[in-house]
Amino acid sequence: MPARLPSWAWVSGLTAGATAAVTVLAMQADQGPKPTAAAVSPTPSASATASPSPSTPPPARVPDGSGTGRRIVYSLGQKRVWLVDASDAGRRTFTVWPGTASPDPGSYTIGSRTEATTGSDGVEVENIVYFALADGVNVGFSNAVDGSSPPPPAAGATTGGIRLHKADGAAVWKFATAGTQVTVIE
Repeated sequence: MPARLPSWAWVSGLTAGATAAVTVLAMQADQGPKPTAAAVSPTPSASATASPSPSTPPPARVPDGSGTGRRIVYSLGQKRVWLVDASDAGRRTFTVWPGTASPDPGSYTIGSRTEATTGSDGVEVENIVYFALADGVNVGFSNAVDGSSPPPPAAGATTGGIRLHKADGAAVWKFATAGTQVTVIE
């Protein structure tokens, strides 16, 4: 007759197994999608540290001096975009990969939109929203169809695409109808 395990051994084994399963699920969740910075409060909590960790997104506060009303704000220096509603509240913010041609700071208007094409870097792009001309090339927001970041441009190539993450590209496409203002700041 086989030896019988005491009940405490069964409970201990089940507890260890459950703990391992929860640990694995927590690790998988940590590797999943992250919320956009729009979900972050613009004022730090009392428990916030003096210097944020590298994974902490910057606050969603719309930059001062970036205009008023419904608009897109593009910061050249921060490589960041804000989608701002009519009440001047930032609804979404995210980082971008700028092309080699940058528009001068100022106000622009969305002139045209293209659902999909091949970018000047040879990558299939979608959700293209054009708003400026710089160094002889059209400047606009877009995202790679496959969700990738842009490759480095060929030596001497001038690119006007401001590449976005796929979800951000879809959000800009929905927000940036023809006539929407784009404010470019330093």
